[in-house]
Amino acid sequence: MGKLHESIDGRLRAFIEAQPMFFVATAPSGPGGHVNVSPKGIGGSFAVLDEHTVAYLDYTASGAETIAHLRENGRITLMFCAFSGPPNIVRLHGTGRFVTLYSPEFEELAELFPERRGARAVIVVDVHRVSDSCGYGVPLMDYVGERDLLPPYMERKGEDGRVEYRRTKNLTSVDGLPAFDFDPV
Repeated sequence: MGKLHESIDGRLRAFIEAQPMFFVATAPSGPGGHVNVSPKGIGGSFAVLDEHTVAYLDYTASGAETIAHLRENGRITLMFCAFSGPPNIVRLHGTGRFVTLYSPEFEELAELFPERRGARAVIVVDVHRVSDSCGYGVPLMDYVGERDLLPPYMERKGEDGRVEYRRTKNLTSVDGLPAFDFDPV
């Protein structure tokens, strides 16, 4: 049976901070368009800022759906599943915003995350609904370790290469919405 919580504290905070991976869901406004669900799992890329605010580092990657959807409507849900230990699922529903690497606020937020190679933004979520549920249907899985691929790959590209990559792959969403178009020309 699912339960609503007033805030992210105590047991819930400890649970979500211990998970090696989480999922981010966003969608465009209206009846059309594609719902997006993205797995996130680079160690140290998630932080609880306070009882109603969380943030994660958004890395340069092949898509920018989350940024496009946040630009359009701000709706976002983060989900954490227990793949080991007692079963549990925690969902954080909220309104998100992104702080690009070109924003003055970026450096302060980025300091929260140890692995910053390839970062393009920090996603900040004001959480208005916190819930957990049993997780009985989630399989048990063993965590083997990090895939140390994305940050080194983006580091090898260099600053100019990352900008070109974002211009090629991150300007619009799969539905044609504006996404990451913040790199200087």
